[in-house]
Amino acid sequence: MSDSASDGSSQQTPESEKLDLSTKLAFGAGDLGTAITAMIGISYLSPFLTDVAGLNPQLAGQTQLVGKVWDAVNDPMVGVLSDRTQSQQGRRYPWMIWGAIPFGIFFFLQWIVPHFSNNDQANQWGLFWYYTAISILFNAFYTVVNLPYTALTAELTQDYDERTSLNSFRFTFSIGGSILALVIGLVISLIIPSNRSQQYLLLGAICAIISVLPVYWCVWGTKKRAQAVAKLHPQTEQISIPLLQQLKIAFTNRPFLFVVGIYLCSWLAVQLTAGIIPYFVTSWMRLPQWHISLVLLAVQGTAMSMLFVWSAISRRYGKQAVYFMGMSVWMIAQSGLFFVQPGQVVLMYVLAVLAGFGVSTAYLVPWSMLPDVIELDELNTGQRREGIFYSFIVFVQKICLGIAVNVVLQRLGIAGYIKPTNEIPLPIQPDSVLQVIRFSIGPIPAIALICGLVLTYFYPLTREMHAQILLKLKERQK
Repeated sequence: MSDSASDGSSQQTPESEKLDLSTKLAFGAGDLGTAITAMIGISYLSPFLTDVAGLNPQLAGQTQLVGKVWDAVNDPMVGVLSDRTQSQQGRRYPWMIWGAIPFGIFFFLQWIVPHFSNNDQANQWGLFWYYTAISILFNAFYTVVNLPYTALTAELTQDYDERTSLNSFRFTFSIGGSILALVIGLVISLIIPSNRSQQYLLLGAICAIISVLPVYWCVWGTKKRAQAVAKLHPQTEQISIPLLQQLKIAFTNRPFLFVVGIYLCSWLAVQLTAGIIPYFVTSWMRLPQWHISLVLLAVQGTAMSMLFVWSAISRRYGKQAVYFMGMSVWMIAQSGLFFVQPGQVVLMYVLAVLAGFGVSTAYLVPWSMLPDVIELDELNTGQRREGIFYSFIVFVQKICLGIAVNVVLQRLGIAGYIKPTNEIPLPIQPDSVLQVIRFSIGPIPAIALICGLVLTYFYPLTREMHAQILLKLKERQK
């Protein structure tokens, strides 16, 4: 795209801090592939490991915990390295270009069921180590692709409201990818109703292929804009602070700590709910498997349709007000799911739609706050360090999510979860298992949302404060 105001092009110039439609679409596409794999993973990986691969719930929880812990550990590493990367492609793009294909390959390998031994105990440990190794490799390349991509938000524009708009496009593609993945899963479950192993293998293959291509669309469609903005807003210094010192400075950035908390509470509720829904639909509501995809589609479809509505409201009333509105509706829905009884299928879908109102704000608001925090850090340190901030917020989220999913699966195993079979596809679970499922979909996410509301109420960085920060940065550059 052209960055000159004198060439007669209809595209926006970097000086305006506004982004044209093609750049926003390309940026949004960058989150499509990772959203597809994330939705498939959080919604289907646990039941795949326990019900198809045959891992007991305790080992299934541990293999996911190990993968998430490693995923979290490599986030700061990639963040710092991408901050320091110097190439003709820019700081972020080489990581996305070279990481995309291995990202797709290792995602597919998660859905293969190898056989290691006729001894059940030996086969259990063989499966555990296979899925743990693949999880580590997949999550490593997920970070290589996704973390540099998320850091592009602060590098494409410095405009407060334009960033909210940019994230609206990002999460439209993100939720759209989630919906596409769920539709593919639903169609496959209807076409191959009786062989769950083939269902998951085909789902993994299709989603792996369509997850790689949008990464290159993002690179192609945003690179010139990012390079032009980098020339317009050059770093005042090169990244030279040691990693531990960078983390110490980040911890002294008070608004950043609030954003970490808000993001953590929101996404703990999102992903814990998505992970338990397959068990809730089949074991508690006693519904066929294809209802799992429909429930998740109700949530994600509503969330996508509300993104631009919340973005417009945010421009008028601010990000905090939008978060309060969405979370209030979501808490009602989340609490209501605890009281839903088998047979109340319509009510379950109504609550899923209501939950979508809040899920869209969980996508939009924390990620729109983070670039503002980065500018405050630049004012304090004289350096642009998007990578370390984006990596640390995801680091905290992945550690806590891994622990949460592991705890839920451990509790299901201890409570006596009964694995479905071809002869009994919907076994009657013990009351202890049903209580674990209901508490994991109701009270626990609701408590997390309440904590997020409290943090948002006290969030200190307003629109006016951000405008003052940008003014001071411009004065320093001059």
